[in-house]
Amino acid sequence: MKIGIYPGSFDPVTKGHLDIIERSAKMMDMLIVAVLNNNVKSPLFSVEERVNMLNEVTKGLENVKVDSFSGLTVDYARKNKATVIVRGLRAVTDFEYELQMSQTNRIMYSDVDTIFLTTSLEYAYLSSSIVKEVALYGGDVSKFVPACVVREIHKKVNA
Repeated sequence: MKIGIYPGSFDPVTKGHLDIIERSAKMMDMLIVAVLNNNVKSPLFSVEERVNMLNEVTKGLENVKVDSFSGLTVDYARKNKATVIVRGLRAVTDFEYELQMSQTNRIMYSDVDTIFLTTSLEYAYLSSSIVKEVALYGGDVSKFVPACVVREIHKKVNA
């Protein structure tokens, strides 16, 4: 069974993330979308809220499971017997960092490979940070995130 992991903060999940999830799920027997609990960042949404939103937007994808983790992605991959880590690339600037991580992960866990999927052009500019900034200034984020996520962003921003 080919198990892949798509790790990230997903704060919030965007249409760009969903594009990578849908495309990589076609390549795997099982894709685990793994929400990183990163204590360094100050997220808009809790880990539980992000997991819930991801469960909602991936509910039609039978081979996708959503989970959360802390620590190193490579350790999470080993624990889940994953042989592939999926990473999305928006621009060339993303590649250098992702290449270093990929090589480090491969040294730490030789059974894991990283695949890079370039984001579809319509989402190449998009990041969760941009979505949050637009939302915090009252802008329309409906072109950037699924409808159920728009509702959650409005609840959070208006609270």
